[in-house]
Amino acid sequence: MDGIGDRSRVAAVIPAYQEEKHVAQVACRVRAQLEHVLVVDDGSTDATAERARHAGVDVIVHPQNRGKGESIKTGLRYWLDRDIDYVVLLDADGQHLPEEIMRFIEAAEQNNAKIFVGTRMNDVTSMPWVRRLVNRYMSDKISRACGQRIPDTQCGFRMLHRDVIPELLGGTNRFDYETEMLIIASRSGYRIAAVPITTVYSDEVSSIHPVRDTIRFFKLMRRYGSAKTA
Repeated sequence: MDGIGDRSRVAAVIPAYQEEKHVAQVACRVRAQLEHVLVVDDGSTDATAERARHAGVDVIVHPQNRGKGESIKTGLRYWLDRDIDYVVLLDADGQHLPEEIMRFIEAAEQNNAKIFVGTRMNDVTSMPWVRRLVNRYMSDKISRACGQRIPDTQCGFRMLHRDVIPELLGGTNRFDYETEMLIIASRSGYRIAAVPITTVYSDEVSSIHPVRDTIRFFKLMRRYGSAKTA
């Protein structure tokens, strides 16, 4: 079992695009939980990077928009080159509660999984019904492709052990990367554990394009196949 023990060996990556409204507050709250915090500004044209720097965290700026997947990979490479054991991923728009990072750390101390994925499905009363149906459908399909049950595969609030990170530096560059990450890790023999979290639905505007990203999802599932059963 890989216990964490020292929280200084846990770092965070916050991918951000056009998030000047929320990123500073999110970064400050994450910084209150962890010593090491990185915001990856994915080519924003607003003040995202400036506000993140004012929050006192590390910032990397992509000169142009590359997609959320590339932002995550930039952050993973950054911490892989440093003395970090676990990397927490969470969104910049405020829909994840940084105060719940400890739930992931506690989960890692209790089992030997290498990836921990937040799940909002224990309490869906505040989740829009369309999103609830889509999440359940996609999670079922992806769980089958992974060969293990993952209750909320669409949740971006995650924690990864450094052992699995080298496996995850290829793949797609947009939102489907978060799905592909789970399939690649599963087929490399890594176990994925669920961590119950709260999701806040406020004024964030989803960057997901319903038609385009649904097509990407089905292309991804076709590529990997979904014959495995959970």
